[in-house]
Amino acid sequence: MVQLTLLHWVYVIMVLVILTVMLLRKDTIIPCILGVFLMGFVAKNSIMGATIAVFDGLIVAGRELLGIIVVISCIVAMSKLLEEIGANRLMVAPFTKFIKTPDVAFWFTGLVMLVVSWFFWPSPATALVGAVLLPVALRVGLPAIGVAMAINLFGHGLALSSDYVIQGAPTITATAAGVPVEAVMVQGTPLFFTMGFVTIITAFILLKRDMKKGLIEKPVLEDIEFNEAKEVKPIAKLASIFVPIAFGLDIVAMFLFELRGGDATALIGGTAILVLSSICVIEYKVGALDKITKFVREGFMFGMEIFGPILPIAAFFYMGEVDPVHAILGANALPEGSQGILSDMGVAMASIAPMNRPVVATMEMLVGAITGLDGSGFSGMSLAGSLAKVFGTAVNGSIAVLAALGQIGAIWVGGGTLVPWGLIPAAAICRVLPMDLARRNFIPVVTGLIVTTIVAMFLI
Repeated sequence: MVQLTLLHWVYVIMVLVILTVMLLRKDTIIPCILGVFLMGFVAKNSIMGATIAVFDGLIVAGRELLGIIVVISCIVAMSKLLEEIGANRLMVAPFTKFIKTPDVAFWFTGLVMLVVSWFFWPSPATALVGAVLLPVALRVGLPAIGVAMAINLFGHGLALSSDYVIQGAPTITATAAGVPVEAVMVQGTPLFFTMGFVTIITAFILLKRDMKKGLIEKPVLEDIEFNEAKEVKPIAKLASIFVPIAFGLDIVAMFLFELRGGDATALIGGTAILVLSSICVIEYKVGALDKITKFVREGFMFGMEIFGPILPIAAFFYMGEVDPVHAILGANALPEGSQGILSDMGVAMASIAPMNRPVVATMEMLVGAITGLDGSGFSGMSLAGSLAKVFGTAVNGSIAVLAALGQIGAIWVGGGTLVPWGLIPAAAICRVLPMDLARRNFIPVVTGLIVTTIVAMFLI
């Protein structure tokens, strides 16, 4: 067993500090920067070296996350164009004829949100699906809070936590855990769908019960903005057909050529940029040379808004692995034979006090959920992945399953299904209070977290 050094203990102490800050519902950027600085000081024995380490940490984290930041920015840029020309509404509108009852409205809205979120990210998808399907759902008797729950649980819950297409969430988690992205996605699939199935079924049953008892007030339809009269440009019809076909071909290509991880992400991102450019040229002609700048700018502003705060957090947690430590602190920072701070700690924990799988599954879920209290979801996934490495090593279990479990806890709590300040998009589009939506989601989401944790105990 590798002898634990001061560097190991500084890392562990700062993880505990960061967890405490998260419990207090405060942002963790300053503790993470301090953690990198202290580790740099210990490794290089100088304030100058520690200061350099802080910047190098951001560069290493940026290098790891750049692909995900870019692909999400490209997709959002494309969605901004589709929104401007009205193609987003045309893409969803044909499905409205299938909605005849409140039950169908709930499930149909949710499933459309799930698919759209996989391809366009939940935040843009919320505005798209809500604007088109909310009036239709209200007309057949589904209360606005029911529409908000469907959009929220399927989108910011199931779609964002699984993230099969864009692969932003599993990339962050897998990188911190030191396992392939596809391992988290494949081995985590039973957990993703257990969580989604249990949570959404529970939410639907409770919603139906309260609707039957007359406990949910239905809004007046005249108060809801209908979108049929909004301008739809001629190019919108072509775009509404071309875009689904383009991304459908991407899915086919992923299966035929066995594209996974970065290659799959690159295919999606490249398609988004080519679609954006093509539609811009067709619609705006020469003006496309300037017009496309607006969409690209908006897309990358969104990407940096989401991932900007994650860089310093990831910079710290990535230092639990060998390569980032060597890149930031130098090749001699760790003792000979070390497999990384996290692996070394896992081996040490297993030798001192052997841990069993129910304990580590429970701890992983709790930590993931705690990290989501900031309302982001993404900021805690590096920690969830890092601890999965520790716990998986300690019990000789599946690190990928544990990483997926922590990812579920972080996303479902902080990604926008439980924390009120993370529920604003779905609540706003449906004109309900975020606190009301949070209360509605609480029992279903907590039930799902408990059941998923129990299932994970048998899969680790």
